[in-house]
Amino acid sequence: MNSTHQASLGSICFYGAGSMAEAIVRGLIHKSVAAPKQISMLNRSNQERLTYLSQQYGVFTGNSEQDKNKYLTEASIIVLAMKPKDAKEALTELGPKLQEGQLIVSLIAGISISTLQQLLGTNAPIARSMPNTSSSIGLGATGLSFSEETTDDHVQQVLSMFQSVGIVSVIPEEQMDILTGVSGSGPAYIYYMIEAMIEAGIEGGLTPDQARNLTVQTVLGAASMMLETGEDPAKLRKDITSPNGSTQAALEVLADKDFTNTVKAAVHRCKERSFEMGQAVKEAL
Repeated sequence: MNSTHQASLGSICFYGAGSMAEAIVRGLIHKSVAAPKQISMLNRSNQERLTYLSQQYGVFTGNSEQDKNKYLTEASIIVLAMKPKDAKEALTELGPKLQEGQLIVSLIAGISISTLQQLLGTNAPIARSMPNTSSSIGLGATGLSFSEETTDDHVQQVLSMFQSVGIVSVIPEEQMDILTGVSGSGPAYIYYMIEAMIEAGIEGGLTPDQARNLTVQTVLGAASMMLETGEDPAKLRKDITSPNGSTQAALEVLADKDFTNTVKAAVHRCKERSFEMGQAVKEAL
């Protein structure tokens, strides 16, 4: 889903200043979706981190009660970027400070829109997101779900934010767990395969650098080939698989180990675990 126009974001306060918050800030500034002076970032006590963010991006930062009150009440958009374990205290405190029309964007894994609203004590407009770590280099894949209180303008604002760090899919909230299984945790599966390919290359006599560079370029090339050609992966696989050739021999080993069903099982187990963790968070709150 793509925005039809670039929405004005107003002022944005990141309540939490970890790596995902930084990735989004970098994207917003790099793509000129927001200027540094529109952005503030808060954390609980790590002044060194805030100093770095302020110097690196030119954004406002703070961790005092005064800073918190100022930036949270003045923001058009509040991005919840704290750890799940800190959410209850932070959101219970935040609720009474919310102003009419403020949009809440949640980066917190496992906490549903209804639970967020419950903790805030108000049916604020909320966008729930599930980005992945590739957002930090502008190649993220983010799932978004919106509460019924959000307006078309809110939707466009959130799309603009996350499109600055990659692609976006708007999904019903009940699909957030399967999206986590596919794209939220997906980079880890690819890295796991890359590790194995590099190890095999080294075992076969390549230097570690050669094995790494060849494997990384191969994965990058395969992904780019799919993007640029729009071809089905099954067709691209068949195109390089000669009958009784070396590729076919390799694929037969993977098939013999039930590769397809193993990967699918991993994605579905990730989905289940995401749901379990969400339930645990909900019960703990």
